[in-house]
Amino acid sequence: MSEHLNRVHYLKPEMLHQLDDLEMIAREVVEGLRVGSHRSPLRGFSTEFSHHRQYAPGDAIRDIDWRVYGRTSRYYTKLYEAETNYDCTILIDGSASMTYGSATVSKLEYAKYLAASLAYIVLKQRDSVGLSVFDSEVRAYLPPRSSMNLLVQLDRLLHEIKSEPRTTIAKQLHDIALMMKRRSVVVVISDFFADVNDIMSGLDHLRHDGHNVIVLHTLDPYELSFPFKGTWQFDGLEQEEPLTTQGERIREDYLRQFNRYREAFQTACGGSGIEYALVETSRPLDGVLSEFFHQREAMLSGSAIGGRT
Repeated sequence: MSEHLNRVHYLKPEMLHQLDDLEMIAREVVEGLRVGSHRSPLRGFSTEFSHHRQYAPGDAIRDIDWRVYGRTSRYYTKLYEAETNYDCTILIDGSASMTYGSATVSKLEYAKYLAASLAYIVLKQRDSVGLSVFDSEVRAYLPPRSSMNLLVQLDRLLHEIKSEPRTTIAKQLHDIALMMKRRSVVVVISDFFADVNDIMSGLDHLRHDGHNVIVLHTLDPYELSFPFKGTWQFDGLEQEEPLTTQGERIREDYLRQFNRYREAFQTACGGSGIEYALVETSRPLDGVLSEFFHQREAMLSGSAIGGRT
């Protein structure tokens, strides 16, 4: 594996150290979960909850769901439906709005590191990963494969991404859905600056084709808090006209509209069975991924209990 990693840009030694730590965290999340010889830190990717059943003498103690016990004071064991291999397809928005960054790392660069990290973890589990880059059109599509040689190809593709002025995210998601031949876990990394209904039409296409869809809503901290003071010229990153004004004058209106949009998007994702996670680019990557895995664990545990009759 090391010979492949020596030739990549987005998996540096210090990042690999963080990902090794992350694997330890992820193993804790799936402690006791074994399906043959296949273990995955991305629980819910290769392994989905089937249901819980009440503990019976002879059941493995490691399969007890202690969180459920804490809520109900009853012992339940976790049952799973597993696929020994799975596909994960990562979609990256390469549009101009993704080039914004209030600090040293733009949303696009952060998205590249995030994609490389996910690809590394999936491949290390001997599963398959693919990558697609889109903006105003689908710029690249690599179907999922499980070879570690793919890391070099993915890294080269990530390094060559050049932003384009505008994105049509709904159309590109439709186009990518038509390219995908097998069911996959689809991870979409984007700032999702578009009409919520348009975005959902593309995401719903993927869901209706049987894919498990996860959106990583990647935003700069300044977009979330709008801390600008004094007079600024705000340049539209996707061919909009520039606006010169005082930050304090528009902050309240901006935050009201932005938060309304984000809440509507998150609610729409939940209603369509699409997992939503906010990714703030000021946060360390390993912390974001660790929180993401634990969020999935909690979500899957809750849905399994809620599905019991």
